[in-house]
Amino acid sequence: MTHRTPAPHGSPAHSQPQPQPQGHGPHGVAHSAHATHSHGTPSHEQDGLAELLDLDADLFAPYLASAMRSIAEAAGDVERIVDLGAGSGTGTFALLKQFPSAQVTAVDSSAHMLELLTRTAAAENLASRVQPLEADAGTGLPGVADADLVWASASMHHMDDPAATLDIVFKALRPGGVLAVAELDGMPRFLADDAVPERPGLEGRCRDALTTLHAEEVPHMGADWGTLLASSGFALEDERTENLELRPAAGGSAGLYAHGTLSRIRGALDGRIEPADLEALDTLLNEGPADVRRRDDLVVRSTRQLWIARRPTDSGS
Repeated sequence: MTHRTPAPHGSPAHSQPQPQPQGHGPHGVAHSAHATHSHGTPSHEQDGLAELLDLDADLFAPYLASAMRSIAEAAGDVERIVDLGAGSGTGTFALLKQFPSAQVTAVDSSAHMLELLTRTAAAENLASRVQPLEADAGTGLPGVADADLVWASASMHHMDDPAATLDIVFKALRPGGVLAVAELDGMPRFLADDAVPERPGLEGRCRDALTTLHAEEVPHMGADWGTLLASSGFALEDERTENLELRPAAGGSAGLYAHGTLSRIRGALDGRIEPADLEALDTLLNEGPADVRRRDDLVVRSTRQLWIARRPTDSGS
């Protein structure tokens, strides 16, 4: 089992991996309140979330590629994959790239997200390798059996009963099959403490308030997935935490990513932080000189975690 916190990345990624999330991948991402919880959300809001997850995948492409390589080393030959909480497809398309002979069942509770995913798959001539499945993984995975690999990026913490969901995943895997759980520690960080001189420490207070909100509404965020996996009968093979830091050029996707993330956070925290902090946050979003899309001092920081576990070969049915 490997535990590592590598040195931060010093330069941005400019390659655009397969569109999607996920993304939820590992992305996952773009974690403001309910970042991956799209069921029942209006389509235009889901479109905005999909764009944000795509930006996350773009910026953190080297991390996603590294995670995929680690999973491939553990999983070996793979033909049947499940992307649990697929969103608009970032993880799905990364998996298809990493495992060129595999088929992916993309599971999401949102029909709209799956429509976006299948549209992209068709545009990329990958439709024959993608099977969308509209389902709530917390209650079952109808028709899924003998999977070689399940990828769950920023989705497990949304489950009402993680132990029950892990039991469902365990049964969906073949003996010897691999589950990879990817999570992040909360909202990415972008700004120095004095980014809004009148309200120093603004982003830290927003992050703290969002953590409190998550504790109320998604209490399993930040869970000890290694312990939960072991308790569910999985053999934990790898566990890692990586502190990622990007120093992108001004005017690129990082500004759009920051704007999208902070905009979603602003809506979630209205009434939960001081009015002066809301006003200061607005200055970062309102197309003025301090707008994050115009700044040249953004540093994108995010802590990502990955667990790789296996269903034992002697686990029975």
